[in-house]
Amino acid sequence: MGLRIAIFGQALFGREVSERLADAGHEVVGVYAPPGGSRPDPLAALADQRGWRLFRYERFRRKGSAIPELVDEYRSLGAELNVMPFTTAILPEPIVNHPTHGSLCFHPSVLPAYRGGAALAWQIILGARESGVSVFRVEGGVDAGPIAVQKRGVAISGTDTTASLYFDKLYPLGVEAMVEAVSLVADGTVQFTDQSEDGASFQGLVTDSVARIDWSRSAEEIDRLIRGCTPGPGAIAEHAGEIVRLFGSRLLDGDCDAPAGTVLCSEGDELVIAAGRSRIAVSKIRRREGGKLAAAAAGVEPGVRLGS
Repeated sequence: MGLRIAIFGQALFGREVSERLADAGHEVVGVYAPPGGSRPDPLAALADQRGWRLFRYERFRRKGSAIPELVDEYRSLGAELNVMPFTTAILPEPIVNHPTHGSLCFHPSVLPAYRGGAALAWQIILGARESGVSVFRVEGGVDAGPIAVQKRGVAISGTDTTASLYFDKLYPLGVEAMVEAVSLVADGTVQFTDQSEDGASFQGLVTDSVARIDWSRSAEEIDRLIRGCTPGPGAIAEHAGEIVRLFGSRLLDGDCDAPAGTVLCSEGDELVIAAGRSRIAVSKIRRREGGKLAAAAAGVEPGVRLGS
């Protein structure tokens, strides 16, 4: 039996989940996507194509409380379930808890590990070897509700970035997990499992202070930081008093006794930089407010030493 669903999400992931749910016979009674930006949002575009009611609010709270008119508008939709694929909105309890079946949310980690809004990046930065996806019912603390569907066993390689981990590995698995969770709720066969606090962790956003490279760290840690900050915000170093952001990294074999942060040479489009007692190859650099450039073409010359 199909459910009346309200979608809170964005981007291609939100679009694909919504499309799959509608094609499975569920009725999308409303779509909540972020306000329009410089690029069209794929989920909002799908709502327009399918004639679904589309709402684009920046926030749902005012002075810490739910905005009454937005709650009333939402309740008029008659949603039986909220589905939250890739949402950054903080929803108030009168919306989260209103549907008969509550709210299901996607998270790109094997909960309870890596709760928080930057789970993908932190798995790379902290050297996790395995990942997965979770779909949980929203209740309690951040990403702490009971699990409806969880899929494990996704290997994180030594060359994965936040982008490759998500798009190549977790994205397709996450779509399937969300569709499966909604199907189980609709069939009345879902079995929620409370999250254990054993192994639970929470990490904040990857701010510039987190992204700043400490060249006294090991090559492995610096490599993971750069990969975890790819595609954004970029790992931060200093060049001639200017902030530069590094994207894409790989560890190179062999020892190196040059001071850490020293740009050694270019190899193709990459720059080879001393790190720890080894070397890393960086693929792209962004200077000032410009776009990303091939590292070897970014004007950072061999012989200079990048600061932290």
